[in-house]
Amino acid sequence: MATSGDIVSPTTTRVGWIGTGVMGCSMCSHIIKAGFKLTVFNRTISKAQPLLDLGANLASSPLAVAAQSDVVFSIVGYPSDVRSVLLDPTSGALAGLRPGGVLVDMTTSEPSLASEIAAAAAAKGCKAVDAPVSGGDRGAKNASLAIFAGGNEGEVRRLNPLFSLLGKVNYMGESGKGQFAKLANQITIASTMVGLVEGMIYAHKAGLDVSLFLNAISTGAAGSKSLDLYGSRILQRDFEPGFFVNHFVKDLGICLKECQNMGLALPGLALAQQLYVSLKAHGEGNLGTQALILSLERLNNVSLQSAARGGSGSGSS
Repeated sequence: MATSGDIVSPTTTRVGWIGTGVMGCSMCSHIIKAGFKLTVFNRTISKAQPLLDLGANLASSPLAVAAQSDVVFSIVGYPSDVRSVLLDPTSGALAGLRPGGVLVDMTTSEPSLASEIAAAAAAKGCKAVDAPVSGGDRGAKNASLAIFAGGNEGEVRRLNPLFSLLGKVNYMGESGKGQFAKLANQITIASTMVGLVEGMIYAHKAGLDVSLFLNAISTGAAGSKSLDLYGSRILQRDFEPGFFVNHFVKDLGICLKECQNMGLALPGLALAQQLYVSLKAHGEGNLGTQALILSLERLNNVSLQSAARGGSGSGSS
């Protein structure tokens, strides 16, 4: 049994994972391939099957995961899910974790909940790190995620052999600061995405070849990771989720709530949140965040679909 003072390695550290969805499945595969023993839990067992095929063990509950693990990662949907899988007294991971164990929540969640989890873990002789990530499905597959960590700095450093399998960890401060950093990241992405799709709509309406336009701006000051990740996907009408609209609406809602607590006015954030909420209203919450183009197309009664097929000019939706 490893404790919080031990070196993290495949021979000393058993890893648990709760949530094997779009992001979690790829992230887990890197840990298995590095030689760590991995125990997983997912509500929909079929989503964990690729990991079971790689040698992961399946547990019947978050508590059962923790009972077989020294470090337990979680990446689930909403703060309510985080509370359930980590803090539920009868089935949650903390209830099954032995003293010296560590919880690492990678869900984008509420900073106050991260602090609550850390306090509950400390009361049991355990530790907790909030470590939400940015980079989407491609970052998860390529092990190039940006990881924002909050909690004990020494513990974050100790866990680096695991974090480095997933991307680059950035220590942001005490418990909750990882979540605050991720929320600031989401605010930045939200306005960037609005700018990207507005630029594409404008270029299309002006009669430009939008693909040529995106290539032209990609190496200039308008270049961005959002353009690199989503520009071609948008043109190809590929709205498969690297990150769900539903989850982005959740994130931006948390951001607005924290803004209210801080007395902050961020109008760009509010606008982006409303545009994404409109996608949910049209039943598009399970599409990827690049589906924002659909909202702007509807506002302007145009469609880039004709451009993707080789047409030009504006067309009605």
